[in-house]
Amino acid sequence: QIDDDPTPELLYDAIPEDATVCVLGWPDLVGEAILRRGDVCVLAVDMLGEGSGFVQRLRRADVDAEVVAPAGLGAAVSAADLVLLEASAAGPEGILAVAGSRAAAAVAYCSELPVWAVVGHGRRLPGPLWSALLNRLEHAADPWELDDEVVPAGTISHVVGPDGLRAGTADLDVPECPAAPELLKLVSR
Repeated sequence: QIDDDPTPELLYDAIPEDATVCVLGWPDLVGEAILRRGDVCVLAVDMLGEGSGFVQRLRRADVDAEVVAPAGLGAAVSAADLVLLEASAAGPEGILAVAGSRAAAAVAYCSELPVWAVVGHGRRLPGPLWSALLNRLEHAADPWELDDEVVPAGTISHVVGPDGLRAGTADLDVPECPAAPELLKLVSR
């Protein structure tokens, strides 16, 4: 089911024509959708050193793309029509995405720009697993040293997933797997 995830195709259909989108790092599902679109301009913030490689890949496919240094994140978001944040996991309170995503979502929210959480198949967790994930993150390191961070649901305008584009974040409350008790062990520092 993960291999046959329709999210990239649905995202491809949902992105407005001639849109300028802001992404962070190298998002797999978002990248798959954008590679097939010839009319999208991409501002890729070079988070974790992945944005430049992503832009090179897009340019080889004749996609208009710019690398943006992390210091330019706010300006890139403000220059975009749409912010696309790819979730590595999602839960009732938001999504887990690459570092810098929370700042991008906050700038977009304050600028009244749409923020789409791209949540591929199998990434929506039940409440207990989401809480365990947050607990592990909290005890892993100082928050500014992590490669991923939580983006609050309140800063997300839409969710794109296997069911298509939906306004709001109600879809984040619908888990795609049961809570596995063996994954719920609490971590202490």
